[in-house]
Amino acid sequence: MRSAGHWVDRMIQLTRLNKQPLWLNSDLIKYVESSPDTLLTLLGGDKIVVRESCEEVVRQVVEFRRRVLQGLVPPGSAPSGGDVPTSALREQ
Repeated sequence: MRSAGHWVDRMIQLTRLNKQPLWLNSDLIKYVESSPDTLLTLLGGDKIVVRESCEEVVRQVVEFRRRVLQGLVPPGSAPSGGDVPTSALREQ
């Protein structure tokens, strides 16, 4: 399902409460809260409830941005979660 420049390559994958996958541009997240489900509030005011914990959402966002900043991801073709080994993300 991956191809260079594909829209999915620029997003993080989360899961709605009904177990349907959701691809989200992490730049749109304003904040994440637990209430008790994980509630994402987007910059435009939309709210999305996901199955992942707040910690997992933040981990995915940080991992995605780390790969981009380290140059492991060509602009416009960021891999989806899990494509980069954890050892490659550690500071040298």
